[in-house]
Amino acid sequence: MLKYEKKSAEREVNKMRNIYMIERYQFVHNDLHLSLNEKLNTIQIQPAGQVLTDSDHLAFIYLVEEAGEYSYLYLPDDLWPALVRVLKSQQNPYLMLNEQKIELVNFTEELEMLLFNIEGNENYGKAFVEAVETAFAEILKEQ
Repeated sequence: MLKYEKKSAEREVNKMRNIYMIERYQFVHNDLHLSLNEKLNTIQIQPAGQVLTDSDHLAFIYLVEEAGEYSYLYLPDDLWPALVRVLKSQQNPYLMLNEQKIELVNFTEELEMLLFNIEGNENYGKAFVEAVETAFAEILKEQ
C-alpha cells in the first residue's frame, strides 16, 4: 500500500472560495483515496466534475460544490505521481471524508484532456508546462 502525507495547511479562504489541501493519499486495491486534514472531516461537499489548474502554485484543482458555492480541492505537484497511476488505471480517485467515500466524478477524463491542452502551451507558464510534461511524460507519450 503506497502512502503519502503532507504536513501543511488546513483550510484557507480565498476570494470567497474555500480551498482544501489534499494532505494524504493512499492506494487501496488500486483505488486512490485522498484525505484532508482530520479537522475538516465534517465539511459537506458534492463533486462538480471539473478540473482546473493553478499554474502559479503548480497544482491541479478539483471543483466541488459546498453550500451552493464552488470550493477547491488542491492537488499539489508532490501528489502528481499518484495521479499518473490513476490516469493509467482510468479510475477516478475518491475523497475520504468522515468514513464517507466520495468519487471525484469525471476526474480522469478532465485531467487527461487538460494535460494534452497544457503540453507545449506556455500560456500556462513555462515552469508549470515543464513540470506537467515531466511528471506526466508517461501519459503524454501514449497519445
